[in-house]
Amino acid sequence: MKRVLAVWGSKWKEDRWLPYGNALVAAGIVPVAIRPGEAVPARVSGLLLMGGSDVDPARYRAERSRETQPADDARDEIELTLIEDFLERDLPLLAICRGVQILNVQHGGTLVQHLDSRARHQPKPIEDPGQAVHPVEVVNGTKLAAIVGEPLTVGVNSRHHQAVDRVGEGLVVTARDLADGTIEGLERPDKRFVVGVQWHPEDQAPRDARQAALFHAFAAAL
Repeated sequence: MKRVLAVWGSKWKEDRWLPYGNALVAAGIVPVAIRPGEAVPARVSGLLLMGGSDVDPARYRAERSRETQPADDARDEIELTLIEDFLERDLPLLAICRGVQILNVQHGGTLVQHLDSRARHQPKPIEDPGQAVHPVEVVNGTKLAAIVGEPLTVGVNSRHHQAVDRVGEGLVVTARDLADGTIEGLERPDKRFVVGVQWHPEDQAPRDARQAALFHAFAAAL
């Protein structure tokens, strides 16, 4: 089984990581999780960028909005370094929620620090984190479209108040929210596998084969 690296949030408890780890294991991947400041292990075949706190606006030359969360500088730094390294070596990368945002920032893109439609994208806490709360439209002809298949309208869960604004160089938009056009997916078509989604497929994967397909496609690329 191939090993995939992931970085925890600095203040995470172990249960925060479990849905990601379970989704990787179900796809035949061995997860290797580290905290910021720990040594990066050798012999990993891919990188998973997980959800978590807001990326520091200074990373994309923006002033901090009052709604933006305190920065996790150590995590920002290690993930930006890892993204560059894995891209240079053309190793597979799957980005989820905050992950797609820091992927965009690493490519020179910017973020919306607080969505006007926050209530749609960060609804009040619900008992089931895997529950789909709004649809996205996947762009035909993209790698994401090949992964999720038809129909290209996909129901997704959602818990983010920030989103991709200006798209970074080399990235293409692969999905948008049907109602307000918020960017919900990015990928690098010139790389073997660099796919990012704004929602949380790790929570939907146990009962939704189309969400589980993201992790299986990631595994196949390793």
